[in-house]
Amino acid sequence: MNYQKVEFKLSAANNSQFPRDGIPQIAFAGKSNVGKSSVINRVLQRKNLAYVGASPGKTIHINYFLVDHTAYLVDLPGYGYAKVSKSEKERWGRLMESYFAAYDLLTLGILIVDARHAPTQNDVVMAQWFQQTGCPFIVVANKLDKLKKREVEPNMQCIRETLSLSEDTVLIPFSAEKGTGRGELISYIEKAAKGEL
Repeated sequence: MNYQKVEFKLSAANNSQFPRDGIPQIAFAGKSNVGKSSVINRVLQRKNLAYVGASPGKTIHINYFLVDHTAYLVDLPGYGYAKVSKSEKERWGRLMESYFAAYDLLTLGILIVDARHAPTQNDVVMAQWFQQTGCPFIVVANKLDKLKKREVEPNMQCIRETLSLSEDTVLIPFSAEKGTGRGELISYIEKAAKGEL
């Protein structure tokens, strides 16, 4: 896949706008301040294709980026800390539920969590949503550069246990800042795009 050939395709506000063109969809989810846009930008080696907001919760629709006419990277709305109204949060919730209910759309789920902390209750729910689709699912622990070496292993174990990940669920220590883990993440994205997962 040529990551130089990437274009923003659309921002879907409801189920009827989700692309159903048979192109694999690789969905990224994570809480509002976990660096989801930064992870997507690091994968694409772009500075600001996916919007990086100073205040969390800027992704309010489901955004689709088409890479090399081969796969969509799907940026799901962040959850958790965003200072938005209750009705807006409920709208996001319905949008996410309708996306996850369309089982035929999702090719690979990528949940981004904070490597420094135990996953939140919202992270646990999101992991369950991905697992219920039956699609391949991996976890990316971002902000690895903020950890001391000796903290990495116990933190990864804590993430695995909190999210109830099976031993064969891939957990990638990642740094959007430094690029650590990019190669491994890309290999899963490319396998998913080829239907090899």
